[in-house]
Amino acid sequence: MEILRNILLILHILGFAGIVAGVFMQLPAVKQGTAKINGAILHSSILMLITGLGLVGMAYARGFGDHIDNAKIGVKTAVLVVILVLAIVGKAKKRASAGLLGAIGGLAVLNVVLAVAW
Repeated sequence: MEILRNILLILHILGFAGIVAGVFMQLPAVKQGTAKINGAILHSSILMLITGLGLVGMAYARGFGDHIDNAKIGVKTAVLVVILVLAIVGKAKKRASAGLLGAIGGLAVLNVVLAVAW
């Protein structure tokens, strides 16, 4: 079970890295007006959601449910759902604004801050 938890945690961190990398990849295209929500942003946000829920489920399955801060998990999940909705809506459009990319990147960083500082 510990190996599976570590794999989920690594994939969760890679999901964050994918979102931030996807945002940074589109920054040069913002000046040209050709920025878009790429697959890195969309798929990494899905990866973070799935692995995050998997990590919480693993904690409950291992008997550590009493040590989980459900409010923190709820807020982090809500932030991630907002990222995912922004990515899906932005992907449907042909162009993404600098504000949309900044919001996605900022919310991803907020999710890390919540994980570490809360």
